[in-house]
Amino acid sequence: MTHASVDVLVIGGGNAGLCAAIAARRAGASVHVVEAAPKFYRGGNTRHTRNMRCAHDSATEILSGPYTEAEFYEDLLRVTQGNTNEDLARLMIRESKDILNWIVDQGVRWQPSLGGTLSLGRTNSFFLGGGRAMLNALYLTAEKLGVTFAYDSEVVDLELEGGYCRAAIIKQPDGSQRIEAKAVVAAAGGFEANIDWLKEAWGPSAENFLIRGTPYNRGTLLKMLIDKGVAEVGDPTQCHAVAIDARAPKFDGGIITRLDCVVFGIVVNNRAERFYDEGEDIWPKRYAIWGRLVAQQPDQIAYILFDAPSLNLFMPSLFPPIEAPTIPALAEKLGLDSAGLEATVSAFNTAVRPGTFDDKVLDDCRTEGLTPPKSHWARKIETAPFYAYPVRPGITFTYLGVRVDGDARMQMADGKAAENLFAAGEIMAGNVLGRGYAAGIGMTIGSVFGRIAGREAASHARQ
Repeated sequence: MTHASVDVLVIGGGNAGLCAAIAARRAGASVHVVEAAPKFYRGGNTRHTRNMRCAHDSATEILSGPYTEAEFYEDLLRVTQGNTNEDLARLMIRESKDILNWIVDQGVRWQPSLGGTLSLGRTNSFFLGGGRAMLNALYLTAEKLGVTFAYDSEVVDLELEGGYCRAAIIKQPDGSQRIEAKAVVAAAGGFEANIDWLKEAWGPSAENFLIRGTPYNRGTLLKMLIDKGVAEVGDPTQCHAVAIDARAPKFDGGIITRLDCVVFGIVVNNRAERFYDEGEDIWPKRYAIWGRLVAQQPDQIAYILFDAPSLNLFMPSLFPPIEAPTIPALAEKLGLDSAGLEATVSAFNTAVRPGTFDDKVLDDCRTEGLTPPKSHWARKIETAPFYAYPVRPGITFTYLGVRVDGDARMQMADGKAAENLFAAGEIMAGNVLGRGYAAGIGMTIGSVFGRIAGREAASHARQ
C-alpha cells in the first residue's frame, strides 16, 4: 500500500466534486480528487445533464425573464410538498444567483434556452455543448489550478472516528493507497446503480427499473458514512425517477431516452387503463413524478399514446415511436387488450371539452366526468396514424443521503457536527429534496453546495 497526504480530499469527480475542488484550491488548499470511474466515464451523472435552475432578478442574454428567489422557493415547496429543509433550501436559492456567474468564471459557457415542452427559457440556463462540455471545462480549470486526479479509484474504507476522518483507503487497479487528509468532501453520488439496495427499498419491482445515469453510483461511500455514524436524511424510496423509453439500456441511457410527450396524449398501463392526470401541471414541474407512477403499475411498464397532430410537438426519444393505422392495431403491436384500449381511448375522447390548446401555459383543454381527469392539454386522440412509446421507471438519482448544515458540514447521528467531513451533490440532496423534483435543481444543489463544501474544507485545512 502506498501513502500520500493532502489538505482536501474530494471523493467523486462530477459537478459537485469539481466545484468543491476548484473552490478549495482557489482558497489555497492542496486538493486531490478520486473518481471511481475510468477517465472516459468520469463525472457521474453530470455527463447527462443539460441545464441548471438559478434565481435571477432580470432577463439576460440566456434567460427570457426574471426568476425571483421567492418564486424559486414556491416551486420547490410545490414539488417537494413541503419536504425540504427550509434553511438549506433558501441558502441554495440565494447562492444560486451568484453561481450563474461563478460557473462562467470556471470556464463553463451557456447557450440560449430550448423552447417547446421544456418551458425552461425563463428559469433554467443551458450548458453550451451539454453536460460533458460543462464537465470538461471544470476539469480543465481544476487541472490548471493544480488540482490532481486519480481515476479507477474507489474509496473502500475511511479511518473515521467521532466525526474526524484521518484518512481514506483507495482501491486502484495497481493496488491500494492510503491518503491522509485534513478535510474530506464526499461528492460520490447516490445509490441508484445498486439494484440490490434499490430492492431493499422497493422490493422485487426494482429489477425492472432502468438507470438513466452512471453505473458507478453504487452508494459505497454513502453506506460507509452512515455505518460509521454520520446522520442520514431522506427516504430510500424517494428519488428522481422519470418515465423513459422501455427500450433503453439498463445503465447510462442518459437524456436521449427521456420522453416529454406525456402532456400530449394519455398514459395507460398493461391493463390498457389510465392511472394519473397527464395534464396536471407544466411538464418541468411534473416530469419527475412519472417514474414513480410507472413503478407502481403492474410489471412496471406503461405506454404513452398520442395521434398524428402531436407527433412533432416534443423532442423525440432515441427510439422511434410504435405506429399503427388504428387503435386496435396499435394495441396488438403493444401486446395490450384491443377492446380494452379502444374503450379507454373512447372514454377519454368523449370526456374531452374543447378549448384553446397551448402547451406553454395551463390551458383550458380538459376532460369532464373522467377519472382520473386530464386537467390541461386534453385533445381527442382520433387522427391516424396513432403512436405509442413503451416506458419504464428511469432512476436518475436517489434522495437518501447524509445530513449537512449550512456550511455543507456533515452531521453525526449523535447530534454533533463532524469535524472535517463535508458533502455536496446527490449524496446530500435529500436535505433539500425530500421528494419530487423540478428540472435543473440537481445541478444547482451540486454547484452551490460544492462551492460551499470546498471553501469550508479549505478553511478547516488551514486551521
